[in-house]
Amino acid sequence: MKPGAATFPDVLRSASPGLWALAWRQLCRDRVGLVSLAIVLLFLALMAASGVGLIAGDWSKEVGVSYAPPSFMGPDAAPSAESSQALEAAPSSSVEETGIADPLAETLAEIKKELAGVSASEARAPTLAFGGDKWGRDVLKKAIKGTETSMLVGLVAAALAVFLGTVFGAQAGYYGGRVDDFFNWLYSVFTSVPYLLLVLAIAAVLNQKGILTVILILGLTGWTGTFRLVRAEYMRHKAREYVLAADAIGASHARRIFVHIFPNVSHVALVQLSLHVVLFIKSEVILSFLGFGVGVDTVSWGSMLNEAQTELLLGKWWQLAAATVAMAVLVTAFSLFTDALRDALDPKLK
Repeated sequence: MKPGAATFPDVLRSASPGLWALAWRQLCRDRVGLVSLAIVLLFLALMAASGVGLIAGDWSKEVGVSYAPPSFMGPDAAPSAESSQALEAAPSSSVEETGIADPLAETLAEIKKELAGVSASEARAPTLAFGGDKWGRDVLKKAIKGTETSMLVGLVAAALAVFLGTVFGAQAGYYGGRVDDFFNWLYSVFTSVPYLLLVLAIAAVLNQKGILTVILILGLTGWTGTFRLVRAEYMRHKAREYVLAADAIGASHARRIFVHIFPNVSHVALVQLSLHVVLFIKSEVILSFLGFGVGVDTVSWGSMLNEAQTELLLGKWWQLAAATVAMAVLVTAFSLFTDALRDALDPKLK
C-alpha cells in the first residue's frame, strides 16, 4: 500500500452522514428544541408510569375533605370542623326531645359526616398537595392521570391520521388519473366541513363515550393535511432518476412507493405526526369539556375543566389551574419541538 493512501475503513468513516444524522446534529444545536424534547419525554414518562400504575393509580380515592385547599395555602383555608360537629349533634338532640328513635339516624349521620369531609372509618386530610375536588380526590393525581389519557389519545389518533394520510397521498400522487381523482374527491368532502364541527357532529351521531371512540373520531377525520403534503411529494419524486432506475430493474409499484420513495418523504410524515399530536390533544380536551369525550369513569384534562366550571364559582380554582398548567406546558413544549424538528429535517431551511 502506498504511503498516505486511505484505507477502506477510513473511507467509510469519511463518508457523508445520512439525513437522520444531520437532523440530529441540527437538533442538538437548538437549545429550545432540546429543552422542549426533554419536557415531552418527561410527560411521556409520566404517561407510562401512570399506565402501569406506578403513580396516580389511586386517583379516584377520596383522600381529602371536600374542596380541600392546596397545602401552600395552609390549613386555615380548609373547611371548619364546627359544622360537622353540629351535624353530628343534631340526631341525638332530636331523640332527646321526642323520645322516639329515628331509624335513619345512623344513615343520615354517615351522609352528613361524608359531606362534612370526614369519613366514618378514617379522617380525611384537610389539605392536599395541589388541592382536592368536590369529592376529596387529589387534583395533582387527577392531572397526572389526565396526562395519560390526553397523550394516549393524541399519540394514537395522530399515528392513525398520519398513516391514512400517507397511504392515501402515496396512492394518489404515484398513480394519478382516476385514483388521484377519487382521493381528491374524498379530500374535498372532508375539508368542505369545518374540522371541529365535523368532529362534534360525528361524536354526536355515535353517542358513545370512551377513549377508543375519541381516537377513531380524530384519526378518521384528521388525515387531510397529511394527504395533501404527501401527495405533492410523491408527484414530484415519481419521475426522478432513482425511481425510473427501480422501474428499469423490475421493481414493483408497491416497492417503488414504500421502499424507494417513502424514505425520501418520511420527514414530512414525521413533522405532520408531531403537529397532529398537539392538535388532537387540544381536540380531545374540547370534546371531553363539552361532554362528547371520555366516559365518567375516566379522567382527562377536558373533564377536569368541565368540573372546574362550578368549582370556580365557589372560589375553588386549583383544579382549573392544575389542568390548564399541565396542558399549556405540554402543548407549548410539543409545538416548540415540532418547530425544531421541522427546521432540522427540512433542507430548505438549513
